[in-house]
Amino acid sequence: MDLLDRPVPAGGGAAPPPRLLLFLGDVTEPGFAKTAFGLRHWAAEWCVGECSLPGASVTTGLPRLSPAEAAARGAEALLIGIASPGGGIPLVWRATLAEALEAGLDLISGMHVRLADVPELQAAATRLGRRLIDVRTPPSDLAVGSGVKRAGKRLLTVGTDCALGKKYTALAIARALVTRGVDATFRATGQTGIMIAGAGIPIDAVVSDFVAGAAEQLSPAAAPDHWDVIEGQGSLFHPAYAAVSLGLLHGSQPDLFVVCHDPTRVGVLGHPERALPTIEQVIGQTVALGRLTNPAIRCVGVSLNTGALSAGEADAVIAATAARLSLPAADPIRGGAAFDRLVEACLQ
Repeated sequence: MDLLDRPVPAGGGAAPPPRLLLFLGDVTEPGFAKTAFGLRHWAAEWCVGECSLPGASVTTGLPRLSPAEAAARGAEALLIGIASPGGGIPLVWRATLAEALEAGLDLISGMHVRLADVPELQAAATRLGRRLIDVRTPPSDLAVGSGVKRAGKRLLTVGTDCALGKKYTALAIARALVTRGVDATFRATGQTGIMIAGAGIPIDAVVSDFVAGAAEQLSPAAAPDHWDVIEGQGSLFHPAYAAVSLGLLHGSQPDLFVVCHDPTRVGVLGHPERALPTIEQVIGQTVALGRLTNPAIRCVGVSLNTGALSAGEADAVIAATAARLSLPAADPIRGGAAFDRLVEACLQ
């Protein structure tokens, strides 16, 4: 699926990649700009530049452009690159979003609030003939979870917190498996993953009774040697998002899981007064709860987000974590032998 839902060229083949201006709003916490960072990392060829409001301190390193400047460079749409708590579209953003429509850009959003439900944006889009594209829209035909074991193999990324690498880890492992000749599919469960993969189900937009069923539909029965690598959401220890994480865990029925952790983070994102759980706590809780739908669930390794560390510091933390837990540990972005060991462990 093309992100802008454009037709395949008359001569056949894939549609050209979308050309996007990433909107960072007034964000000062990098964790809340994970959509922009995800697109910048995994789909850099789509990104023309970035646009932000005064006071924003987060940047993807792309050229800073106004909507008109981006349109002049070939941008087709402004994409809201933010995943903030609650998923609203604040009043302070709306003038810039309207400016983008006036400049000839469509709007793409993964927020909980739909673009079409913002009156001034809907009116401007109708007047200008622009599109309002909402990615966070779950299917309408979801069923409740059955808990019935499905054929195929599944790996789920889980975390000590939100916004610390579950999507990156799942994408990296899926890509590494395919490179090794394994039949594997990345299954997106959040706005950014869906934008990158062109398919998926936004799990946190699903009515709670249907979350497990949505995960079952996302990762259906497959050939015995097929791997679904499922993007995790939230954390079982996050006071706001644990319910989403639990439903996804039960519906995914993972055979294996990888714990994602940021060794420099002390408090839970958005709740700094709440201490981050240990990797050991996450392993124990995930196994205890995951056994409801897959009694054979087990942890296969740890993914560490070491972006704030030097290469030497990262190597030391990775080695110490692997030794402490007797599990492979790696930073999938740094790659190397440690990541190769993590991937190989998935296949054993």
